[in-house]
Amino acid sequence: MSYSATAAGESLWRRIPLWQKILAGLVLGVLAGVLLGEDASVFKPIGDIFISAIKMLIVPLVFSTLVVGITAMRDPQKMGRIGARTLALYLVTTAFAIAIGLVASWVFQPGVGLEMSFESGVEAKQAPSLVEILVGLVPQNPIDALASGNILQIIVFAIGLGISLTLIGEKGEPVVRVFESFAEAMVKLTNLVMAFAPFGVFGLIAHVAGSYGLEVLLPLAKVIGVAYLASVLHVLLVYSGLLALLGRLNPVRYLQGILDALVVAYSSASSSGTLPVSLRCAQKNLGVSEGVAGFVLPVGATINMDGTAIYQGVVAVFIAQLLGVDLSLADYGMIIVTGTLASIGTAGVPGAGLVMLSIVMAQIGLPLEAIAVIAGIDRILDMARTSVNVAGDLMVTTLVGKSEGELDAAVYNAPGKS
Repeated sequence: MSYSATAAGESLWRRIPLWQKILAGLVLGVLAGVLLGEDASVFKPIGDIFISAIKMLIVPLVFSTLVVGITAMRDPQKMGRIGARTLALYLVTTAFAIAIGLVASWVFQPGVGLEMSFESGVEAKQAPSLVEILVGLVPQNPIDALASGNILQIIVFAIGLGISLTLIGEKGEPVVRVFESFAEAMVKLTNLVMAFAPFGVFGLIAHVAGSYGLEVLLPLAKVIGVAYLASVLHVLLVYSGLLALLGRLNPVRYLQGILDALVVAYSSASSSGTLPVSLRCAQKNLGVSEGVAGFVLPVGATINMDGTAIYQGVVAVFIAQLLGVDLSLADYGMIIVTGTLASIGTAGVPGAGLVMLSIVMAQIGLPLEAIAVIAGIDRILDMARTSVNVAGDLMVTTLVGKSEGELDAAVYNAPGKS
């Protein structure tokens, strides 16, 4: 191949938007998984390398961008205002998410006519108390929090450090500049890692598609379809609607701007793992300021549970239908209230989806052993709920940025998103 042909090929590759490259990797990964079956696991190391690279970015990127975001605000009152708006929006959208999941399951009835058995032995999960949550927020050793990747404690320490640097004025400027340079370096490193994303996504999806054969998916295809439909409706109706009504923003531009993050979220099934990509999308594609994006997105990646809320609504009704249990209006209301409140208490708990689901099921009297029915397809459902979570993080970040006058309309409305 001639040098000119090679150069032309490289130029064409650069002109293709990143989301299209990632989407191509996803589609090719599905095809490889379907054709090769379990042999597609040979591509898994490619995906593992990509996930490891993404995880490598999380702690330093969150810490540095959060400190820079706090110091950029120069106003503790503004930070409190942004925090209150962020939490309020997350709670409202979580309640909507559960309701949409309930309605979708009620309309399509995925559990009716399905006969399945399940094993016993699932233990009831308990949400931590408010006191435990508050105590657990403050790191006894911030270095240990950074090393272990405890995002909630990292956020608290970064906020405290950012406020302190702001309060000491000029004496803090040298440290602020160091963090600004470090944050810039982490953004550049994120861009380098994202260049590998199409190949990493291919490896991840090929392994997943090859591992889940039709014999696993077909009996539960209806509940999977209902969960995915509810997820799509939530993004298109609730997120897009809030942007249009509250922010007076074109939701199509929002959807175009978050594609990179959605594809990575879907393939990795990790909100925290997608955070570096979300930060890139918020600033480069949606025009949100570094300060707002650096504050809202790490918080959202930790506490936003919209996707899990949809999962709760769909699965709770599915299990009730499977067991022939008729839920009353009071039960539906209890699912919405309990699920919304539980999302706060279980946000930083490993396996938060299972914890929230077990709490909801216990409240409406469903046997916890029935959770085992969906264990085989949990990864498929997790991919959808993670995508919703990430879309919600970016929607709230965009709305908060617009309300604070820290959203560049020219960037948001730019037709090209990559």
